[in-house]
Amino acid sequence: MKHMKIGALMVDDVVKVEYDTPFKEVARLLGEHRISGLPVVDEDEKVIGVISETDLMVRQAEDPALDKHGRPHWLSRLHISKGNDADKAHARTAGTLMSAPAITVRAESTIAEAARTMAQRRIERLPVVDEEDRLVGIVTRRDLLQVFLRPDEEIRRAVVDEVIVNALWLDPETVTVDVSEGVVTLDGQLERRSDVPIALRMVSQVDGVVAVVDKLTYRMDDSHLRPDEPAVYGVGEEWLRRH
Repeated sequence: MKHMKIGALMVDDVVKVEYDTPFKEVARLLGEHRISGLPVVDEDEKVIGVISETDLMVRQAEDPALDKHGRPHWLSRLHISKGNDADKAHARTAGTLMSAPAITVRAESTIAEAARTMAQRRIERLPVVDEEDRLVGIVTRRDLLQVFLRPDEEIRRAVVDEVIVNALWLDPETVTVDVSEGVVTLDGQLERRSDVPIALRMVSQVDGVVAVVDKLTYRMDDSHLRPDEPAVYGVGEEWLRRH
């Protein structure tokens, strides 16, 4: 299936700094542009780190009341590493303030891949880089949410063309596809019972789909067949895993 790429959602006019950019300039840029983070690049525009508001807070949190490890008590509660705290608490430039290495994404990556990275890493934004790791844009969680603004008719056409016709090899009249507020309802009869969950899973992966309502039936119940028996019709699980 065709998935929307990060390149279509990213912002290409990126607020960035270099390794030697002073601390106050970093703070000014974050405040002026009302952003919560920015990438740090080298002289070749390659991303070498990322700075967030949290990094600046560590720098400003110097306090004489330290814990037994020499850290401010509130930093101890955040469970940030001691070495990282010590460096950032005295940082004067972007290079000593940044978190590195930077977690990035490619422009040709899918929205699902970027969203998975953000969720696993618990970050709000991802610098977008080319094949040589040079900065070409940035994408935020808010940008990724735009996929759910995809018009219902556009989602319906994608489900019919990409799933029903191209993937399942069915006549488009076989399954009725209705879409309302991103919720897709499938109604019709498939050849095998095992085709139903495959169709539902594939439709759920179409960009912009919020949920899938199953009203599908099947002509033949193949649930009793052994796994090594040849497929009668439709898409196999092994094919689905390869795509």
